[in-house]
Amino acid sequence: MRSGWTPGHSSPITLQLVGPQAWTEVPALLCYDAADPFAVRIAFGDVGDENGVVEPDEGGIAWLLSRELLQAGLEAPAGEGDVRLWPAHAATDVLFLHLRAPSGEALFELSRATVAAFLRQSEALVPSGSESQLLDLDDELHVLLSNGGADPTGR
Repeated sequence: MRSGWTPGHSSPITLQLVGPQAWTEVPALLCYDAADPFAVRIAFGDVGDENGVVEPDEGGIAWLLSRELLQAGLEAPAGEGDVRLWPAHAATDVLFLHLRAPSGEALFELSRATVAAFLRQSEALVPSGSESQLLDLDDELHVLLSNGGADPTGR
């Protein structure tokens, strides 16, 4: 597994962590890589270098989200369980992101326009509906069924 993750497109974003008495700015990076065409990575904290290589092991936290979920959340509540998104009720630039993990949960407010612009750039790289054309599902299935390696019997 590679230690870094090189996005095809990345966009810095500042999220507001909604707290009980105060809000805290959280720097993050939205990342899209055509090698993982269904996913968007949100890397929190001071991650990424000048070339866009994300190193979440160096003090940051990264979440992997479905690009389709992120797109749906721009217009209406989307997601279940650990990841949920929804636009603010008022006609504003606000999108809410709720993340839940065994160690806790967080509610963020972020710019809907920034996310929409990021998704448009990811669409330019890989249009929605064409993601599966980039994957070799036969090879992936073979690796999965052979316990991650070549079949020693030659079958």
